[in-house]
Amino acid sequence: MGMGVDVHGRDATRAAERAVFDAIHHSSLNLFPHVDKTRHDMRITVMIGVPLPDAVDVQRVAAALPYGEVTVEVKAGGLEIPSEDGSDPILIANAGVLVQFEE
Repeated sequence: MGMGVDVHGRDATRAAERAVFDAIHHSSLNLFPHVDKTRHDMRITVMIGVPLPDAVDVQRVAAALPYGEVTVEVKAGGLEIPSEDGSDPILIANAGVLVQFEE
């Protein structure tokens, strides 16, 4: 799980990329030798929740993960915090990164 924020600019893709970065830097996969797999065998599903789902560039978000076959799903979620004058809200995205292997 991760959270990403774009403080200025309302960039949903940037917030999503930051959420993925946050998620993968809070975990560690030390299981590869035990399951006879490599990092390239991973099938990864990234779930993004962001207030502007149609504004997310899923290819850029997928590129944030250096290994595996990546699928990105974007849904309405996250949070948008309005600025005092309403012109520059803070955009928050949430990410879940799920890893699977073929048997």
